[in-house]
Amino acid sequence: MIKVYGIKNCDTVRKALKWLADNQIPHQLHDYRVDGLDTAWLEQAEQTFGWETLVNKRSTTWRNLDQAVKNSLDRATALQVLTEQPTLIKRPIILQDGKALIGFNEAEYKDVFNK
Repeated sequence: MIKVYGIKNCDTVRKALKWLADNQIPHQLHDYRVDGLDTAWLEQAEQTFGWETLVNKRSTTWRNLDQAVKNSLDRATALQVLTEQPTLIKRPIILQDGKALIGFNEAEYKDVFNK
């Protein structure tokens, strides 16, 4: 079963979940707000995608972030801020069974899931 990391009220997460359901791919949502965030998983995601990619600079959370924090962001501070404010993480993320996807792009999903 594919675990999709994100938050349930995110439109992009909903698109990904719908695509997986429409293509009969068993999946489960791991909602950061409900299920929490494992720091080991976050570090693995950072190693795979890079902290710059993980930070969703288009989010409301980013816009509300203190300017000093934005200006001083590096790997260590990014991981700390993402742990404290998981809605700042770009979503959805699939990171298992050799699959590494961040965001939703239908062409990438078709390629990765051979659909």
